[in-house]
Amino acid sequence: MALAQQLPFFNPSVPFTTPIQGGLTEGMIITVSGRVLPDADRFSLNLQHGSTVALDLKARYECGLKIEQDTSQKWGSEERKFETSFQRGQLFVLQILVTLGSYKVSTDGKPYSEYKHLVPFKSVDTFHVDGKVELNLVAFQHAPHLVAPPGSFKVPYKSVIHGGLHAGKVIIVQGFIPSQPYRIVISLRHKHGIAFDYSPRFDQNVVVRNTYEDGIWGTEERSEPMPFKKGEPMLVTIFCGQHEYEVFVNGEKAHTYNHRFTKLEEIDVLDIRGDVQLTFVQP
Repeated sequence: MALAQQLPFFNPSVPFTTPIQGGLTEGMIITVSGRVLPDADRFSLNLQHGSTVALDLKARYECGLKIEQDTSQKWGSEERKFETSFQRGQLFVLQILVTLGSYKVSTDGKPYSEYKHLVPFKSVDTFHVDGKVELNLVAFQHAPHLVAPPGSFKVPYKSVIHGGLHAGKVIIVQGFIPSQPYRIVISLRHKHGIAFDYSPRFDQNVVVRNTYEDGIWGTEERSEPMPFKKGEPMLVTIFCGQHEYEVFVNGEKAHTYNHRFTKLEEIDVLDIRGDVQLTFVQP
């Protein structure tokens, strides 16, 4: 199985360790979403080969928050940063992009740091997470154009899904719901319609799913209770499977929706509208 097709992990327990199928390759991105526990003293994310650690990202909270990066090959100089979004009790999305010369780390869609390779990245075959953190998602994908410039997540939001959808594709939408929302709409579109329309409707206290083809809406799928909370952060993960979409809200599986439009590769636009302040989107 090619690395780009490695299935994501939803809600894995911590400590978490997984082989990276095929090892790291240029253009690979590792996406980690989760929540730092309220009583966290530290947590860490490691890229390694056997006992050799190629990249060690640590968040420490004992004397105020510090982020450290290091490598175990003769333990190079420790690098520290003091500004980050990894606050206790908060949701986060971290991404590590593998380039020929370095790992580029982003948090919540914004460039955060860069770490040059001291260990050949092609030898890295294991990913490990430890410490006081809850994981909602760990995914390995080739996904270009992931790091967007600040301010690019304005609503209404529209982005191209490069290469279209395929089984194993993960879409992430992170944001904040205002105190008096009306509706939010997340749509996966193709040239002639909408393959998957996902709409939390706060005015009806229901989540509606549907498909729009040939100028006609299909039969709605509606469900309660509402998994989204007014005035709170949200993290929506849409996993495209072979036969259905699986939707996770704040790490919990909330809904499934069978493919009505089955030409997945033609679904190439993500559209988000309504009452939400977006902080990060991975189309």
